[in-house]
Amino acid sequence: MITTLPNTLLVRLVQERLREEDCVRRGWILDGIPETREQALMIQTLGVSPRHVIVLSAPDTVLIERNLGKRIDPQTGEIYHTTFDWPPESEIQNRLIVPAGVSEGETARRLLEYHRDIVRILPSYPKILKVIPADQPCVDVFCQALTYVQTMHRSNAPFTPRVLLCGPMGSGKSLQAALLAQKYGLVNVCCGQLLKEAMADKSKYGEMIRPFFEKEMAVPDNIIMKVLRQRLDQQDCVERGWVLHGFPRDRDQACLMDGLGYKPNRVFFLNVPFDSIIERLTLRRTDPVTGERYHLMYKPPPTMEIQARLLQSPKDSEEQIKLRTDLFYRNSAELEEFYGRAITLNGDQDPYTVFEYIESGIINPLPKKVP
Repeated sequence: MITTLPNTLLVRLVQERLREEDCVRRGWILDGIPETREQALMIQTLGVSPRHVIVLSAPDTVLIERNLGKRIDPQTGEIYHTTFDWPPESEIQNRLIVPAGVSEGETARRLLEYHRDIVRILPSYPKILKVIPADQPCVDVFCQALTYVQTMHRSNAPFTPRVLLCGPMGSGKSLQAALLAQKYGLVNVCCGQLLKEAMADKSKYGEMIRPFFEKEMAVPDNIIMKVLRQRLDQQDCVERGWVLHGFPRDRDQACLMDGLGYKPNRVFFLNVPFDSIIERLTLRRTDPVTGERYHLMYKPPPTMEIQARLLQSPKDSEEQIKLRTDLFYRNSAELEEFYGRAITLNGDQDPYTVFEYIESGIINPLPKKVP
């Protein structure tokens, strides 16, 4: 037990180690100290301030049982367990010994000391503390700990969301943008819709766009960006924030937007399997009489008469969908790399479940990326 050292000496040793270059540059994990409130206060007084504190918790019966199974290799110092980590080599098995201090009585005594001290330590870290149940598989404990360590703490500073939704056609970007606009008052900026509105208004940019639409050609990036800038610079976008979808679709477009100062502070990639995209899009239909839109599975027409006259857009054919989906995924890797702190979500879920994940990603600080 390291607590046999005087607290003053122990804390000084810890402080000196944490000041070394590797700890300063790479960060550190502190284990085994503080074991008492006095140590916790001394550490804080010296300016040692962890950003995250994790307490692993399990019932005493579980901890006693685990301790009873511990074995140690006297040659290597490696620790094994009779149930969870038994060495396959018989040579190692034969030389393992029971370490000191793991009997049921000794473990129970140490647990009593721990419970007495821990309740006095925890109040020292009220806003950065997380308790993780340790009575579960190691990989689950690790994942929960890693997720917490990667999470930055929430700030009360004013925050205007500038959200970018990326994903193939049919991934649900438009719906999620509408939900965000409805709940948080963000301006819903659909790039494709902006271009159509510019043409309908017969604006200067609209007339520049028209020939490309009529010939079904891609509109040049610089023209798209001019239309987009015009919208994002409007007062409602500046004050309320925005949720953008439909642009950028590749790294060059992202660089162009970034270079002009339009930098999203939240980026989400919605991943959806191709089969689900096909199901979502190829079954879409439009009523040419009323303009009402239907989906043969999710929103079927109310009568056979209406169903008989429904039309499918050429863009919703499986061939066209495959071409556009392939194009998105060819560019998505570089786009994800450009937006290094983007959050990737499974878009093949109930839309309100996806919305909850997006909402959480906006409200909470961005997680740190593992190098």
